[in-house]
Amino acid sequence: MVELEVDGKKVEMPEGSMIIEAAHEAGVYVPRFCYHKKLSIVASCRMCLVEVEKIGKPIPACATPVTPGMKVMTRSAKALHAQKVVMEFLLVNHPLDCPICDQGGECELQDLSMGFGRGFSDYTESKRAVEEELLGPLVETAMTRCIHCTRCVRFGEEIAGIRELGATDRGEAMKIGTYLPHVLSSELSGNIIDLCPVGALVNKPARYTGRGYEYTEHPMVSPHDSVGSHLFVHTRAKHPTTCREVMRVVPREHDALNETWIADRDRYSCHGLYHPTRLYRPRVRRAEGWVDVDWHTALQVVVDGLETLKERDGGASVAGIAGYTATLEEYYLLQKLIRAWGSPHVDHRVREQDVHDQLDAPTWPGLENLSVAELETQDTIFLVGSNVRESHPIISHRIHQAVENGGKVMALHSRAHPFVFPLRYERLVPAGHFLSELAELVRVAEGAHGDAEQTAMIALLRDAEKAVILMGEQGLHHTNASQVRGLVRRLSVATGARLGFLTDGPNAAGAWIAGAVPHRTPGGKPAAQIGRDANSLLATNPVPAYVLWNVEPEYDAACPVQALRTLMAAEFVACFTSFVTPAMESYAQVLLPIAPFVETAGTYVNLEGQWQSFSAVTESDEVVKPGWKVLRVLGNLLELPGFDYQTAHEVREAVRSQCGELSQHVPVLPKEVLPIVVPVAGLTRLAPWPIYRVDALVRRSEPLQAVTAWQCAAAIAVHPDTAIQLGLTAGEYVTAVQQGSQLTLPLICDVRLAHDTVWLPSALSETSGFGQAEGPIVLKRGDVCSSN
Repeated sequence: MVELEVDGKKVEMPEGSMIIEAAHEAGVYVPRFCYHKKLSIVASCRMCLVEVEKIGKPIPACATPVTPGMKVMTRSAKALHAQKVVMEFLLVNHPLDCPICDQGGECELQDLSMGFGRGFSDYTESKRAVEEELLGPLVETAMTRCIHCTRCVRFGEEIAGIRELGATDRGEAMKIGTYLPHVLSSELSGNIIDLCPVGALVNKPARYTGRGYEYTEHPMVSPHDSVGSHLFVHTRAKHPTTCREVMRVVPREHDALNETWIADRDRYSCHGLYHPTRLYRPRVRRAEGWVDVDWHTALQVVVDGLETLKERDGGASVAGIAGYTATLEEYYLLQKLIRAWGSPHVDHRVREQDVHDQLDAPTWPGLENLSVAELETQDTIFLVGSNVRESHPIISHRIHQAVENGGKVMALHSRAHPFVFPLRYERLVPAGHFLSELAELVRVAEGAHGDAEQTAMIALLRDAEKAVILMGEQGLHHTNASQVRGLVRRLSVATGARLGFLTDGPNAAGAWIAGAVPHRTPGGKPAAQIGRDANSLLATNPVPAYVLWNVEPEYDAACPVQALRTLMAAEFVACFTSFVTPAMESYAQVLLPIAPFVETAGTYVNLEGQWQSFSAVTESDEVVKPGWKVLRVLGNLLELPGFDYQTAHEVREAVRSQCGELSQHVPVLPKEVLPIVVPVAGLTRLAPWPIYRVDALVRRSEPLQAVTAWQCAAAIAVHPDTAIQLGLTAGEYVTAVQQGSQLTLPLICDVRLAHDTVWLPSALSETSGFGQAEGPIVLKRGDVCSSN
C-alpha cells in the first residue's frame, strides 16, 4: 500500500493507483471528462489537472500514479487556474444550445463549467460546426457539441468489442464518427449515451420528450434475459391522473452483474409499453364479437368455463402455460391454482421440445457453482450452440473481457455468429449433425481418438486451470435437448470444466423454484403426479382447456403451427396478457389484462440463483391489475384454499418458506457407455429467437423493431453450396414446408451457415405461426420439392 496526502487528508492506496482514484477514496472530487473507471486512461481532456508538491506544473490526476509521501493539492491556486483555462478551451467550440439540448440539467459540462470554469470567456471568434451523422434508430448525434473526450470510441473497442466510432483528423479538424457511414450494430451501443458528458450522443427515441430533473428514478431489474441486469426506470407525472408515465431506462450500477452497462434491449424495450395492442380492459367473446366487461364478469367466465369442464372431465382437463417473463410470485400462484384444481399440467418451457431428462435436472437451470463476474477470469470458455451476443449481451461482454485477460474461447454451432471476441477453435457443423459432433467430442474427452482439432479442443478444456462450458439456445431448443444436456454434462465431468446453461427469459430459475414445471412443486420437491410439458400440451397431447399466462404461442412456442391448431380446437382458452394479438382473438374466450413488469411488484431469479425483487414504478390509469392479484382473486372465486395474500412480499415469503436451505443440486451422472449418435440427413431448420423478438414487450418497441428490420431480414438463408445442390438461386422466392405449414420468402446465400442448414428465425411477423423451431424442413421452388 502507498500512503499519500490529498488536500491534507491521508489515504492509503494500492501500488499503481492513480491520483484521481486516491482523491475519490479521500472524498475529494476532481473534475474530469475523458476519465471513466471502466475505460482505459488517455488523459486527453486535461480537466483533472492538479498540483503535486515538488512538481512545477499541474499534472493530470487520471494518468499519474501515486507515490509514497506524495502531497496532492486539488484546490490550490495553480490547480484551479489550470482547470479554469482548460474549461475555457473546451467551451471554445461548444454551442450555447443548452435550452434545447436533451442533456440539459444532467450535463457534466454544465456542472463542471459552473463549478470549475470562469464566469466569462476571452474567445470572440466564430465557432465551428460539425455535420450530424446517422448512427441508426437508437442514438442521435449532435457532434457540434463534442469535446473529443473519446469515451465513446474507447467503449466500442474495450467494452462492446466493436470499434464502430473513431477519431479522424487532428486539432480543431478532429471529428468523432464512423469514417465509412454505417449504423451502430452493437447490442450495447446505447451505453455511449450515458458515457457522453456533453449531449453529443443522446437517446433518439426519448429525444425532446423531457428533462432529467422532471423524472423520478426507480430501481428495477431487467425483464429480458437471465442475467438480471440492474436498471433505473425514469418516470414523469401524467397529468391529470396520479399515474406516472415511463419515459426511459438507464443503467443501475452493479459490479457483480452488469457493472455500469445495460443492453439496448433493456434500454429501449420500454417504448413498447404503450403500444396500440396493449390490453387495458377485460374482454369476453360474445356472439356479436369481443366486448369489454368488468373484472368480475371476466373472471366469472373463467370460473364457469373451468367448472363446466371439471364436472365433465375432471380437474386434469385444464393446463396452465406461462411465458418466460412472469415473476416468481406469478409462477407460484399459477401452479398453485392449477394443482389445487386437480391438474398436474403446468409448465413455462414453451420453446423447449425435449425435456425427457427433467427428473435428473438441477434444482434450477443456470450457472453451476459460477458467478457472472467470474466469467472474466476463465482461461477457457466453450460455447455449445450459443449466440451469446444476442441471447445474453452482458455475458458476451464478460467473455470479451475474459479474452482481453488472456482467456480462449471455442464454439460448436451451425452458424458462424459475429461474436465480439475471437475464437481459438470453431466447429461449424450442419444442424442435423450437432448432436453427433458433440458426442464425438465427448468420446475424445473420455479417451477415444479424434481429429487434430477435436483433440486440441479437449486439451484446452482439460489443461485450463479455470474452464467453463456454456450451453445456449441451439442446445436448449434442440429436438433431442435432453441428450445434448447429458453430453455437455459428461464433457464437463471428463474435462473438469464447470457448466452453465444460458436459459431463456429473465426468470427460468424462478419458474423452476416456484414449481412452474410439471414434475416438481415449489422448492424443487418431486410432484406426486407428473404432468405434461408445454410442448406436449400444445403440440402432441392436448387438453380441453388452457390458461395462458403472458405467452403468445404463435411467436413463443417451439411448434407454433401445432400450438395454434391445438388452441383453435380447445373448448376453453383464457389469456392473461398485457398485449393482444389477432391469433389470441381467434382462439380465446376471455382476455384479461395484467400489468407488465413496471406496473407490478415481483421477483426474478437470475442464472446465479439470486432472488432480485422490485416494486412497481407506476400503475395503469385503466383497470389493468398486477398478475399476482388476479390469480389471488381467481383462486378465491374458485374456492381454493390458501389464496389470501395481501402483498407480493407475502407470496414471495410463501415460496421461500417451501424452499428451506435451497441449493442447486447438480446431478451425478451414472457411468454409461456412450451411445452411437447418427447424424440427421437432409435439411434441418435453425430457428433462433432474434435479440429483439424474444418477448411481447420488445416485439412492440418501435426503435428495436427498426433495428430488427435491417439486422434480421425476413428471408430463408442457406449456404451457397447447399443452394447449388438444391438448384436454388439467391434472390428468388422459395417456399419452406414444415409441419404441414408453408411460407414463401426470398432466398439468401450465407457463407456463415453450415451445409444442409436452413436459417429461418422464429418470432418474426413473417414466421409467426409457422412450422417448428428446429427440425426437418423442406424447401421448394415451383413444383420442385427439396429436402436434401
